[in-house]
Amino acid sequence: MALKDLFSKNHPKKKKYAQIPTETAKNDVPEGIMSKCPSCKKIMYTKELVKNLKVCLHCSHHFPMNSKERIDSFIDEGSFMEMNDNMISKNPLNFPDYLEKLEKDRQKSKLNEAVVTGIGTVNGYKIVVAIMDSSFRMGSMGSVVGEKITLAIEKADELNVPFIIFTASGGARMQEGALSLMQMAKTSVALKRFSNNGGLIISIMTHPTTGGVSASFASLGDFNLAEPGALIAFAGRRVIEQSIREELPEDFQTSEFLLKHGQLDAIIARNELIEKITTILEIHQPGGVLKW
Repeated sequence: MALKDLFSKNHPKKKKYAQIPTETAKNDVPEGIMSKCPSCKKIMYTKELVKNLKVCLHCSHHFPMNSKERIDSFIDEGSFMEMNDNMISKNPLNFPDYLEKLEKDRQKSKLNEAVVTGIGTVNGYKIVVAIMDSSFRMGSMGSVVGEKITLAIEKADELNVPFIIFTASGGARMQEGALSLMQMAKTSVALKRFSNNGGLIISIMTHPTTGGVSASFASLGDFNLAEPGALIAFAGRRVIEQSIREELPEDFQTSEFLLKHGQLDAIIARNELIEKITTILEIHQPGGVLKW
């Protein structure tokens, strides 16, 4: 027997185990370089995901977009002019820690409130747009959110241009109590006046659109549209099930369920949105012809 065979027999090689990365090695990997889809669980490069309008490359799941991403992907480059960006919420009910939480959200989101409003163009068509941002207080509707949306509707009326809103909200902001709930009526009245004057209203509901927002301006468009798979609801699923003592369908409160039951006009994938909205804007111009 060869000496090397004898050595191997008496002294088997040690198994190799995967080493736990050191803290230094972990820090060498840039944070956020990879993203995991919550639907299909596949992992992809974040850059590729962003390039695909934050739609999963494998299953077409629509990731949430913040207001800046919406503007960049929807509004013509260089055409957006923000309005009323300096408005900030107060604490009328002296709710504990409310101002501190608002300040943290301002620092985190780089926004003053949960909605961004402004004037811009889509394929050259002038519009007024409001974009709710769930990165600020989960897009909750307080007095400033309601005021900014109302002012945007009134600006669209003044300019005689369409009003488009992207909704994303957890509902009314509890820290402002009845003042928050009042925004449902205020925005609804502003939309009614705008509609009476012949204004075009396009509501695009994204994930999630819930509570008082879904029960007011989000559902009052001439066109009520939604992204695929969006949660659109007033009360929570468990609350409803406990109230009616029945198990609800698996797809209950999704945009697909609402479309099937006549509460939406269409579900539009993000990569088709500009084309479809442009068609709507075209047919509402003088002499417009329906092509969609």
